Amino acid sequence: MLPIFLVIVSGIVVGSLVRNISATRYTGKIIGILIALLLFSLGLSVGTNEQVITNFRFIGLDAFVIATAATLGSVLCAAWVYRKFFRKKDKES
Repeated sequence: MLPIFLVIVSGIVVGSLVRNISATRYTGKIIGILIALLLFSLGLSVGTNEQVITNFRFIGLDAFVIATAATLGSVLCAAWVYRKFFRKKDKES
């Protein structure tokens, strides 16, 4: 965990030092390309794992259930927070 934290902090420091350089305007495009390459390599490693491929049906079902439950929980929690803190209350006369 410490190496990840140090990489993030060093990126912040370097970013603050070079933010006025014109080459940094391409940072967003470069990050998008790198994320696409990381996702491709992740898919490649999953596709070459025989155990994952043979159990893909069960893993997919578990992933669907977890994703659906997480989304439903987030929506319900957001609705509760909205009602509790952000909805305008009726003014009593």
